[in-house]
Amino acid sequence: MKSRILKNVEWGILICCIVLLVIGCIALYSATQETGYDELKKQIIWAAISIPIMLIVIFIDYNFIAKFSPVFYGIFIILLIAVLFTPVVNGATSWFNITDGIRLQPSEFAKVFVVIFLAYIMEIIQKRGRNEINKPLKLLLILSIVAVPVLLIVKQPDYGTAIAFIMATVLMLFVAGIDKKYIIVTVAIIAIAVPLAYNFILPAHAKSRIDVFLNPNLDPRGARI
Repeated sequence: MKSRILKNVEWGILICCIVLLVIGCIALYSATQETGYDELKKQIIWAAISIPIMLIVIFIDYNFIAKFSPVFYGIFIILLIAVLFTPVVNGATSWFNITDGIRLQPSEFAKVFVVIFLAYIMEIIQKRGRNEINKPLKLLLILSIVAVPVLLIVKQPDYGTAIAFIMATVLMLFVAGIDKKYIIVTVAIIAIAVPLAYNFILPAHAKSRIDVFLNPNLDPRGARI
């Protein structure tokens, strides 16, 4: 059992994560010498918490997690609602303040469990055939599942995380065999919605970040508003 699990581990991704963690800690060590290494200490604390959790998750059967994914989905929807009533930090209500200097962002954990729940639902839908996913009502069910957390995250507002949810859903539907007509309609909607959202919906700080991303010379230090 253990050998089969270890064989299925994506070692390349794991090694890359460890290398990035080490590089990040070195960079924080260099950048936080004048502030008592506060950010470095938080990074080490989170690494110490997350690595054991990662090892535990590796040895849990995916099917077991998927079976309980509706429960986790419900829990994180409740957390995404609750976080809207927390104090504003950097212009958004995205974090629970656990202790002084340590905050928890439920949308980051929700990414994992929403994707697992979507995969679980898609598997159930496609038991009768791969094309079942193209039936309007079943497709609407899938979109509704992801729409709830996306709307709550937009409300915070955290547009970057919301886009990550949308992109994950689009890619999952593509792999699942979504009909080309839906892809064409989606591309057309995006082509119309993006300029409208930029001009009439996005707040000034979000527009600033996009402008600086497209033209870094506008602000060499980066838009951090």
